[in-house]
Amino acid sequence: MAAGSFRRSIASQLSKVLDLPPENLIKSISAVPVSKKRHVADFQFSIASIIENSSSDCLTQDLHLQAQQLAERLKCDSVVSGISAGPGTVNFTINRELLAKTVLQQVWKDGSEYGVKSELFSTVPRQKAVIEFSSPNIAKKFHIGHLRSTIVGNFIANLKVALGHEVVRINYLGDWGMQFGLLGVGFQSFGNKEKLKSSPLQHLFEVYVQINKAAEDENTKQLAKDFFRKLEEHDEQTLSIWKQFRDLSIEEYIRIYERLGVHFDEYSGESFYQERAQEVLKMLEDKGLLQKTIKGTGVVDLSEQKDLSTVSTVMRSDGTSLYITRDLAAAIDRMNKHSWDTMIYVTDKSQSNHFQHLFRILKLMGYDWAERCQHVSFGLVQGMKTRRGEVIFLEDVLNEVRSRMLQNMTSTKTTKEIQDPVETAEKVGLAALIIQDFRGLLSSDYQFSWDRALQSRGDTGVFLQYTHARLHSLEQVHGNAELTDVNVACLQEPDAISVLQHLLRYDEVLYRSSQDLQPKHIVSYLLTLSHLAAVAHKTLPVKGSAPDVAQARLCLFHAARSVLASGMKLLGITPVTQM
Repeated sequence: MAAGSFRRSIASQLSKVLDLPPENLIKSISAVPVSKKRHVADFQFSIASIIENSSSDCLTQDLHLQAQQLAERLKCDSVVSGISAGPGTVNFTINRELLAKTVLQQVWKDGSEYGVKSELFSTVPRQKAVIEFSSPNIAKKFHIGHLRSTIVGNFIANLKVALGHEVVRINYLGDWGMQFGLLGVGFQSFGNKEKLKSSPLQHLFEVYVQINKAAEDENTKQLAKDFFRKLEEHDEQTLSIWKQFRDLSIEEYIRIYERLGVHFDEYSGESFYQERAQEVLKMLEDKGLLQKTIKGTGVVDLSEQKDLSTVSTVMRSDGTSLYITRDLAAAIDRMNKHSWDTMIYVTDKSQSNHFQHLFRILKLMGYDWAERCQHVSFGLVQGMKTRRGEVIFLEDVLNEVRSRMLQNMTSTKTTKEIQDPVETAEKVGLAALIIQDFRGLLSSDYQFSWDRALQSRGDTGVFLQYTHARLHSLEQVHGNAELTDVNVACLQEPDAISVLQHLLRYDEVLYRSSQDLQPKHIVSYLLTLSHLAAVAHKTLPVKGSAPDVAQARLCLFHAARSVLASGMKLLGITPVTQM
């Protein structure tokens, strides 16, 4: 990794002066973010990182002084061309030609693995992660929370795979419960087999809405209960109706997920854990954790004082299981089946309490691995409506973003030359959705705006796609860059240096996202890269330049496009080559 070789070189010099092992210093040496001031150093070393137990009163002044003293003891060499002291930091400027040569060579050599091969990840053990995400309910609205869960879960899975971890992607469907009693009865009254085959999600939802209107009727309620009881008793005819609902829904989901560029290794669901949930209740009883209330429900006491001030209900009064009981059974089953190192649940933050209870009950049952379970929560999205009104299905969102994007593209001059404008519009539109969603902290709520998401300028997914397509066409027009004989002395302009400095930081940004699982670090990095590349594209023309200058610039733009494409793919975006 380019940044790695420079960090090691700086660490080796610091280690001699500070008498500390270089490996202890590497994490404290970071690439400096590109600034509008220009002429900033490339790396900085934080003094605070080597001072233990310092009191903050006299610290700031001490740090300044210590930074100056340390800077005076260090010498420039063939790698470092400038050393200066900043507020609590020692700043290092890398030899400009070496910077260009090393960064370009590394991007060229590592290709899509640039950044992930960094020594920052060398101490991170390769693990097996189970990630449960998306998880819609059959016959109910695929609401916007499911879309967030889908794209966030996909990002986490992509990032983990890129970093060499093994990932199992699970879609845990809401495919059981009393709604199937209603649905079964509803289908007998309002169902249509042809519609069920052609658009199962839409048709089952329509049936569910119609039967819900009639659900106040005592007779309908009783019929629904009877249907669900038969389902629980494994009545063949009832089960085959339920299975048809489930199988056709999954087929349609798979097709829609393909449009999103998302896949799952396993379609699981609550139905898998009906009987195992009963085994969990038996285990809780055997361990003395299941307590009965006056109403006859089963609870687990989660309070510190064991005074029932915090309880989790795990059983209905009729002895049947609840959602959390099935989740307990699923967690235990997944550990037995996959022997995972970490399990991540991606849902909205309203379920935080549910997961706290789930992990605490598992711990009380003696499963220490519960500490390796994690809930990645996200905030709510307000205001996502299609032209036809409220969003009910994921497909509505995808069709809407595609048609709006197609309209925007048709009004620009270049679109007429695109080979497949509809597919391009879908990919660009998806990028717009994903970037709008990922720009802030996942836990924040935000107000959705089609106009803001689909702007072609500013910090949007459309701008990222436009930059990628533009850099790609530059390579198409001028031929692919060749690194073998690049004259790096031709890349000394401030705008070229800014791009190179920014490319240096990519591994740190990936490392940060891998630690907190927040995509916003990568989004912010890619937007800055696109802005820097856009400026360089204007000020450093390839066309009309001397051959060695043109070749060097082409290499620079190739490196920027390569890293941009890799980052976009991690976020779940397919880069387009025409726009």
